[in-house]
Amino acid sequence: MTSGVNASSVSEWKASWTLVLASFVGFVLHSMPISALSTYIGPLEAEFGWSRTFIAGGISVASALTAVMMPFIGAVVDRFGARRVVLPGLVFSALTWSLIALLTGEQWQWFAVFLIHAVFNAMIAALLWTTAVAGAFRKSQGMAIGVTLAGATAAHAFIPPISVALVDTFGWRVGAVLLSLGLGLLAYALCYFFFYDRRDRQRVAARTANKADSCDEHMPGLSLREAATSLAMWQIGVSTLVILALTIGFLVHQIEILGSVGVSRSNAAWLASLSGMMGIVGKLVTGWLLDRYRGDMVGGLTMAAAGLAFAMLIGSSGSSAVIVFAMMVNGYTAGAKLQIASYLTVRYAGLRNFGKIYGVISSTVSLGSALGPLIAGAMYDATGSYMQFLTIAAAGLGISALLLFSLPRYPDWDHEKGPVADGAAAPAAG
Repeated sequence: MTSGVNASSVSEWKASWTLVLASFVGFVLHSMPISALSTYIGPLEAEFGWSRTFIAGGISVASALTAVMMPFIGAVVDRFGARRVVLPGLVFSALTWSLIALLTGEQWQWFAVFLIHAVFNAMIAALLWTTAVAGAFRKSQGMAIGVTLAGATAAHAFIPPISVALVDTFGWRVGAVLLSLGLGLLAYALCYFFFYDRRDRQRVAARTANKADSCDEHMPGLSLREAATSLAMWQIGVSTLVILALTIGFLVHQIEILGSVGVSRSNAAWLASLSGMMGIVGKLVTGWLLDRYRGDMVGGLTMAAAGLAFAMLIGSSGSSAVIVFAMMVNGYTAGAKLQIASYLTVRYAGLRNFGKIYGVISSTVSLGSALGPLIAGAMYDATGSYMQFLTIAAAGLGISALLLFSLPRYPDWDHEKGPVADGAAAPAAG
């Protein structure tokens, strides 16, 4: 049986590795703004006199708009397929980020660029890539989603040094344009040739057979009413919101938090880099685990470990070994969080209305990303310490772990009417 599963996994990857590659690079482009922003803070502050809080506020504004948009993006994906959304999204996401080069110092321009860019960047968010990859993989679905979403981790690791080199060589205006258009061109080329989701392939087959464009009746999964009343989907949504708010809050403030437990700024930067590298390990290992064990157990254990990492920082007493280990665990779990949310949504909701349902989950991701840094900052401003935030984070992640542990077994969509042949055909169509 194991050899049969392995053979099926290999066949999936042979058929669809180019889809994963295109999705990975596309998600790198989506993650570029938050990864590159720190490289523009100094030049913008020097040229325009803007505060760092104001500059960072662009991300919060964009995240808030994205949270509102994602359910609508999901509905469009369910109706027309991911390819029709992704291709124009790649073009205009790259072009609108390049508008940074036109800034003249008026503060409204900064928020305008982020708001315009957010509209198109939402068209290449995790929802789009997860939809395509989940439909092409069954046996290796966890690993395929993990590799795809590792695009964000890769962006955090490689975009800053590339952006710094471009800014130092050409200035921040030209550097921003070269980074955005260069990466956008690469992503568009890969997606033009290799990015098709299951609806796209079904639409081509339907046209060939002179059938209707819509193939929704062949897709297994929950109806919107069923999803809205599903306790499991509520557990996934609430846990995702809490997890993202707490972990992104920590990520944004991690240098100062580490300083509060006795770590120098230079060592804190090194630990942040180590944590980022562990994020890549977290995605790959979690993908391997999800393909072999129940997603609720993998997710619950991962979030429990994240809560433990925060608790270890509270009780570290300045111990270097404890702090290093806590940051490694934190990085590992941070790399897995979005992957777990995506995988569980696929498993519990199915693909019938995946775009709409995951659009709502994506809204909680954006909302958590917007609120987390504000919560951590507000707690520090109120108490003069990050200990209260770390305590709440440890407890919140523990509660999120319990929500995931208590999920029921996910439905076996393979035995629903219609999807068996559909799912079996997906890899071969890749």
